[in-house]
Amino acid sequence: MGAAGVAFAAEGRVTLGVIGAGGRGTYVMTEFQKDMGLRVGAICDVYEPNLERALGVARKAQTEPARAVRRYQDLLADRSIDTVLIATPEHWHHRMVLDALATGKDVYVEKPLCQTPEQGVELVAAERASKQIVQVGMQRRSYDLYKQGRELVAAGTLGNVRMVRGWWLNTQVAGGPGAPLEGKLDWEQWLGPAPRRALDVSRFRQWRLYSDYAGGIVADQGAHVFDGIHMLMNASYPLSVTAAGGRPHRAGVDTADSVVVTAEYPEDFLGVFTINYAAMRYASKNDQMNHLDGDKARMDIGRETCRVYAAGKEDEVLLERKSARGFGFATELHVRNFLECIRTRQRPAAPIALGFQAALVVQLANLSMQHGRRMGWDAKAQRVV
Repeated sequence: MGAAGVAFAAEGRVTLGVIGAGGRGTYVMTEFQKDMGLRVGAICDVYEPNLERALGVARKAQTEPARAVRRYQDLLADRSIDTVLIATPEHWHHRMVLDALATGKDVYVEKPLCQTPEQGVELVAAERASKQIVQVGMQRRSYDLYKQGRELVAAGTLGNVRMVRGWWLNTQVAGGPGAPLEGKLDWEQWLGPAPRRALDVSRFRQWRLYSDYAGGIVADQGAHVFDGIHMLMNASYPLSVTAAGGRPHRAGVDTADSVVVTAEYPEDFLGVFTINYAAMRYASKNDQMNHLDGDKARMDIGRETCRVYAAGKEDEVLLERKSARGFGFATELHVRNFLECIRTRQRPAAPIALGFQAALVVQLANLSMQHGRRMGWDAKAQRVV
């Protein structure tokens, strides 16, 4: 199957299978469908309204309808599918990526890559042992704005950067458990490897906020931010991570909405990330920012703009860069990079190793909060210390 899938993609034709057709999965599927050589062959979801909605969306961009699938194993067994998009809740990523690689399929998987350091180590080894292309959905790696920012840092424009300060502000503390179910949900299959629990609409709708299924908002958004920091600074795995979090302010959830993370890197800098989802509501273009503190200049890079300020002249913009089409363009570029790589068999912008590097920081942050101490990473032994 692996050789057949590679040959199929090399000819320029790609048949995509979608696993997880919620809001993000359906949106990314439409980005795939902008490629004229791609056809969505099958869509899998355990929630019937999501499945039906995604099938309808897919049909708008192609003449042949996609096949409805209710077990992801059946989709992976379909030999006509050579590439899969995995956009399920986080607790399924590890198992599904391993199973997809075992069937010889190329994979685009949403972030965070996995839930634990041990899962990440296993995934890195599995990708290395395969011939498949895997792209983790950390779209800043393909984003024109971040590429320009990386060039400025590499050129020495900022001088020595010993600290990067990132923040993400928004709100999630208001509201109830979410909308009631609109149709059939296979709850047992949705739970999968997670602990058995009675059907809970809040857990289904807001799974990112429950530690059974995800690492909380610090992991969901922090994986993006730390990956951006790694890209800009050409950083390797962290040496250690320390984190502190407030108590959850949304009823019933068990992950913090306000967290501060400090990561130490062998490249001699600190990455400090503050997330506060108990803040006010921000416009999306303003809710996230990274400040790179150099001894010659400071660079501020957010979703839409990158600005550099010279030392002693912090009220004047020295350099400014903007994305050609804004932050929404990043996902299109990232999907485009993945499709190009599955046709050329080249390394994509965000392979599993980089996806794990970003996930590891936020995993160590959660372990730090859990144990109340600094958590280290032994890169050689590939384990937490």
